[in-house]
Amino acid sequence: RHPVEMGENEIRSFLTYLACDKYVSSSTQNQALNAIIFLYSQVLNKHLGSFGEVPRAQRSLRLPVVFSRHEVRLIINQLHGTPKLVAKLLYGSGLRLMEALRLRVKDIDFENNFIIVRQGKGDKDRHTTLPAQINRDLHLQIKKVSILHQQDLAEGYGNTILPDALQDKFKNASHEIGWQYLFPSSQRSMDPRTGATVRHHIHVTSIQHAVADAVQQTGIQKKGSCHSFRHSFATHLLESGYDIRTVQELLGHSDVRTTMIYTHVLNKKGLIVRSPLDT
Repeated sequence: RHPVEMGENEIRSFLTYLACDKYVSSSTQNQALNAIIFLYSQVLNKHLGSFGEVPRAQRSLRLPVVFSRHEVRLIINQLHGTPKLVAKLLYGSGLRLMEALRLRVKDIDFENNFIIVRQGKGDKDRHTTLPAQINRDLHLQIKKVSILHQQDLAEGYGNTILPDALQDKFKNASHEIGWQYLFPSSQRSMDPRTGATVRHHIHVTSIQHAVADAVQQTGIQKKGSCHSFRHSFATHLLESGYDIRTVQELLGHSDVRTTMIYTHVLNKKGLIVRSPLDT
């Protein structure tokens, strides 16, 4: 049947089926609900009422995949060029992958040793630590960005995408070196909002594939990803004795309970308790 012929009862039955028969996760059920609401409100222009009581899928509590310090070194040593520098930022600063790729040249504060993360998850800005070990690499990266930007300007381009309404507020900012992406794409592209030719940041999949290949090459038997570097950053800081509130601020968590999951990954209690099999 066409969706326009159906309504709240069918939607409620479908969501119940997902939870009770398919045993999907809570995020999958929520995604289905959001897609349906979008379909009816934006495509079919049909108002939906209340769905009533719908059985909710159980929220899974899973521990994050964390690399050991040795595994971090192995993986990073398998990487080269931009993916290697990005991976060092993910682990050294606790960034999400998109936060790293959206960094601008001006977001790196070498003098005060911090990175400004703008419009992170929840549209929040924050500061996080800048690893001293990658200062030289970052200076070289900014030099490469500057050379590429000068070439773009010489060819009549040099624009980048500005967030929100800054393009209207600061007319020439998109041409300034400070606003250029720290990891620019090798190709120029069209901004779908304005139709202008701009240079965006590199695509997320280029880093994801490089990290996945590096993990595989090391032989590490963990289903790790780019986000595992962020998990490892938090866990290793807690292992080193930093307090949970400090780690919470560096990660940008609004609720400390989100950060608390990393305390479950620590092996402190496991080091105290001796397995009966060992005796």
